[in-house]
Amino acid sequence: MTPEKKPLSQAGPWQSLFDGESLDGWKASENKDTFSVSDGKIIVAGPRSHLFYVGPVNDANFTNFEFKADVMTTEGSNSGIYFHTEYQERGWPSKGFECQVNTTHSDRKKTGGLYDVQDVIDDAPSVDDQWFHYYIRVEGNHVIVQIDGKTTVAWTQPEDWERSGRRIAQGTFALQGHDPKSVVHYKNIMVRVPPAPMD
Repeated sequence: MTPEKKPLSQAGPWQSLFDGESLDGWKASENKDTFSVSDGKIIVAGPRSHLFYVGPVNDANFTNFEFKADVMTTEGSNSGIYFHTEYQERGWPSKGFECQVNTTHSDRKKTGGLYDVQDVIDDAPSVDDQWFHYYIRVEGNHVIVQIDGKTTVAWTQPEDWERSGRRIAQGTFALQGHDPKSVVHYKNIMVRVPPAPMD
């Protein structure tokens, strides 16, 4: 049975990527003060920066996985959750895919979309100042995104897909600090990695 065909019951245990007290296991780019921890939450507030997971879980290198987090946006905020990315010191991550976090920011691409690939336009499934559950699953070339249990993305990367850096491969996760006016909270950040296939 190939990994992408394994049922969830055979997946590994959920593992936490955030201890609720510190940014241990995470590394911020260009503006490190954009990220802080308070009351069990990662608070994103400040100039553009990205917080990359560099901790011990799966050696911070994920291929097939399930990811979940609780997220809360504030009025006019914009953020995102990257997967299959890698640390870079400056700029928007050039590798991987971004799952959008945006309830009322002016960008028409809203929460739950796979940015610039399969977008949620205008009608956000999230509400500012309320926690919502973000779920991302990658198996083989298939990506599923759900917000509060409702599927917003079900996308399979075509065989002829050609976008430099934006390919399903492997890598880590990152949280986006978009701009100084964007305040977003994250908590209960977890991942589940399926076991290797049987010979």
